Amino acid sequence: MFYSFKIKSVYKILVTLCIIAALTACIFMVNNSTIMTAGSNRKLPVYRVDTGENKVVALSFDAAWGADKTGGIIDILNKYNIKATFFLVGFWVDKYEDEVKKIAENGFDIGNHSNNHLKMSTLQNQSIIDEIEYVNKKVETLTGKRPYVFRAPFGDYNNRLIENVTNLNMQAVQWSIDTLDWKGLQADEILNRVKSKASYGDIILFHNNSDHVLDALPKVIEYLLENGYTFQTVSELVYKSGFTIDVNGVQHKEK
Repeated sequence: MFYSFKIKSVYKILVTLCIIAALTACIFMVNNSTIMTAGSNRKLPVYRVDTGENKVVALSFDAAWGADKTGGIIDILNKYNIKATFFLVGFWVDKYEDEVKKIAENGFDIGNHSNNHLKMSTLQNQSIIDEIEYVNKKVETLTGKRPYVFRAPFGDYNNRLIENVTNLNMQAVQWSIDTLDWKGLQADEILNRVKSKASYGDIILFHNNSDHVLDALPKVIEYLLENGYTFQTVSELVYKSGFTIDVNGVQHKEK
């Protein structure tokens, strides 16, 4: 009898352990499902655009400090008859109003890069709106045109930022190719970065006052032209309606 009782006790213990294990697995699955659901609700800016068979890219230039090379960039773009987008910070706009006007007068797209170049994910709604709207209004006053695309400083964003940008009838964008020109890379190093990454619908990031931007830009443009690429501004490249953005930040036109 003692042996039988011992077997039954062991059996009960095993059954109890199995139940505990099963419950633990269920809890893990529920938690995992919650994480996946939360992840699926994350809002993203546009990093790249699915252009199908259209071999097109967009060049973009962030302008926050200095303007010495802005005229040279405009001259190079005009030489190749290419339009591009300049993402302007508010304090840059305040300091370089003539350059802002020149960018617009030459037919280039102006994007919004915030007023004070802050980490936008740390701001609350009204501060986000103030940061963006200051630049929108100032650019519109100087050029007659309100920016449509917004790029967050440092590539820093969260759902709150994306929602506020959308509510302002703008599109949040990032980049798919960072030339790293801001690190002082030489022209050929910048070119090689573009060569290794270039694809349809890319948004390419430069900075308007980086050390070697004037040397690198013609090389990048000529490489892309030789390989059959055409150019659009970022505002032209992104879809304005009827689109989705996948988990990699690629914007797709709805079918």
